[in-house]
Amino acid sequence: MPEFFHRALDAAITGSDGTLTPWLAGGDAGMVVYRNTVAKGRADALAGLFPTVERLVGPDWFRDAALIFAAEHPPTSPVLDDYGQDFPTWLARFEPALSLPYLPPVARMDLGWSRAHRAADAPVLTADDLAGRELFGVRAVLHPTVQLFWFDWTAPSIWLANRPDAAPDHIVDWIDRPEGLVLSRPDMTVLHRRLSRAEWLFLDGCRRNLALGRVGLDVSRECPDADISRLFSDLLTARLFTRLI
Repeated sequence: MPEFFHRALDAAITGSDGTLTPWLAGGDAGMVVYRNTVAKGRADALAGLFPTVERLVGPDWFRDAALIFAAEHPPTSPVLDDYGQDFPTWLARFEPALSLPYLPPVARMDLGWSRAHRAADAPVLTADDLAGRELFGVRAVLHPTVQLFWFDWTAPSIWLANRPDAAPDHIVDWIDRPEGLVLSRPDMTVLHRRLSRAEWLFLDGCRRNLALGRVGLDVSRECPDADISRLFSDLLTARLFTRLI
């Protein structure tokens, strides 16, 4: 009986009329206030997780979209910090957003910021840790907060120009210019860094657990002008690795 009631309660909260009739003498009309509260909570959670998307489309458009998403994708956990993992994919097929192709990648970067913010703390690999090491056959492990992105369009520029703390008059066009971005939190603050193609290839190779020698060869093959030693030194300075293995 308790499980049946809980299922009926959940259905009533999410909009199914009549499910609580056996327990409510006056029907479940009073559930409207609870439905509104639950819907608002889910929409507010999505606005907190995707602030750049909200800024781009405005609060009214975002709230309407968030309510539709929440009705189709109810949370599977009471922890709303984890909610909305499917929102970027959903936006890509949400008809009112089809004319705004930058929204799904912007949502991915918002989600990446949240993941970097909540990821586990870890030590940071420094140049001193490399002293006396033979590096060709070892792997450099990315810091657990690292979130990597590469797009064929100017999605990172749009994301950076529309963050909550960005200048409101900075306009960026959506054009077919490849851009890379990495987010990380080596200390208390989430940091961003634009990436060249060579830098992204290097970090992606490390993400795929390739040895540094193999990573360097792969980068040199696609970007023959890249200075691999300087590149690795710059990424170390950016504190994007946690250890060698």
